[in-house]
Amino acid sequence: MAGTGRRQNILLITCDQWRGDSLSAVGHPVVKTPNSDALAREGVLFSRHYAGAAPCSPARACLYTGLYQMNNRVCRNGTPLDDRHDNIARAARRVGYDPTLFGYTDVSPDPRNRAPGDPFLRSYEGVLPGFTTRQLLPEHQKGWLSWLTQRGIDSSAGFPDVHRPSNADALEVSNAVPIYSKDETPAAFLTGEFLRWLGEQDKGEPWFAHVSFLSPHPPFIVPEPFNTMYDPAEGPAYNRAPSFEAEKASHPFLAYHLEHHQGKSSFIPGAPGKVGDWSEDEFRKIRALYYGMISEVDSQLGRIWQGIRDKGDWDNTIVILTSDHAEMMGEHHMLGKGGWFDGSYHIPLIVKAPGHERAAGSTVDRFTAAVDIMPTLLELVGGAAQPHLDGQSLKPFLDGDEPADWRDAAHWEYDFRSVANGTTEAYFGTGSRQLNLSVIRTETVKYVHFGGGLPPLLYDLANDPGETRNLANDPEWLAVRLEFAERLLAWRAKHLDQSLALSELAENGPTGHFLRLP
Repeated sequence: MAGTGRRQNILLITCDQWRGDSLSAVGHPVVKTPNSDALAREGVLFSRHYAGAAPCSPARACLYTGLYQMNNRVCRNGTPLDDRHDNIARAARRVGYDPTLFGYTDVSPDPRNRAPGDPFLRSYEGVLPGFTTRQLLPEHQKGWLSWLTQRGIDSSAGFPDVHRPSNADALEVSNAVPIYSKDETPAAFLTGEFLRWLGEQDKGEPWFAHVSFLSPHPPFIVPEPFNTMYDPAEGPAYNRAPSFEAEKASHPFLAYHLEHHQGKSSFIPGAPGKVGDWSEDEFRKIRALYYGMISEVDSQLGRIWQGIRDKGDWDNTIVILTSDHAEMMGEHHMLGKGGWFDGSYHIPLIVKAPGHERAAGSTVDRFTAAVDIMPTLLELVGGAAQPHLDGQSLKPFLDGDEPADWRDAAHWEYDFRSVANGTTEAYFGTGSRQLNLSVIRTETVKYVHFGGGLPPLLYDLANDPGETRNLANDPEWLAVRLEFAERLLAWRAKHLDQSLALSELAENGPTGHFLRLP
């Protein structure tokens, strides 16, 4: 190992809803992320990194467990994570770390291990087992709100109204500023809490911190100077159907999703109507704010880098910077995440690992996945990744090597059941088990398979990277559709739960791999 030779520190950073194309290091024509870029110059940037699911809880379950959704079975926000599964925090504890959380993990606890009246069962925003919680900051942001109050700012409006413009007369979509400054954002607060904790760590004792920022997740508002940092007129053209109604008509899932899950108020507090009612200019104004939110959280990353350097720990700290899932940001007339489009699943990943500098400053364009984080981190710190995990260690790439058997496609899943109220089940007239989709995406082709009889989708990404023309029923593409359906089936067969399937009871006793329950 680099530095002093002691076990390395670990810093895992997630920035919620950050698109993988929205970093200057990957060549975005507008967004500027100097601190993320600086990390990429010392580490490795993975340009084709994908979430395993959406929204937050399912996406994070893939990252934290190293298992695809088909195995961790966290389908929606609020689906409990089965306590039999190992996770990144528990595994780190086994090799001597005290994983410490700043922010949130959105992991719903297994109710079978709790009393019926346990208040933790009334929210999906639980903490991943194995973490010590230093500063919890779930979506209600109460820790941050009380901090604002101590600074003399009236935060009594609470979440999400505290994120409305300070000017009550501001337009529905504008770059009006909130009541808090750039030094008082939730990201600034969380960074300060991490740096304070960092100063308490004994020299020579390895630490593990998970800083989980909500930014650039909506509401879409940001203080100066980030509110005017980007010109709405700049930025790439949108990939979308000619109109909101035409987008809805293109597939039964979109007819449901755009009608029932695209309310303006989910993105700008108090805004009435649907996202599809906004004009092109308004979408661009929102995108400029989103870019500003990315730059704001990037500025806090700079504070973190400097704080670790000042502590003398930079050369002995593994840093992983990523997101849980991405953000449609106007593509296909949508905001938020879900469905099958790349805009919801392509996320950033930068890994800096001291002692593995041979590939420093390089970019890897092979397909990598959220499930790769857990095995990577364990291998870097001398732990053993369980062989039943779906992810693969990225360490060979960090050492400048090219694994011979690396995957040639990305896969993700999206489940749109609604167990609590049954609205989706009622709309489609089917049971919860059928409300899902699976994606296989290669460099040139994407195939989307639905449960419940919904029609499949097939895109020629070489000629239609914006995913605007479904070729699933084109006679000339039927052979490709069959090939990719078979590939998807083979992927599922390979990755079906292997917890005990890699073991066998033989004449001389148990052989193979046995998952030790936490």
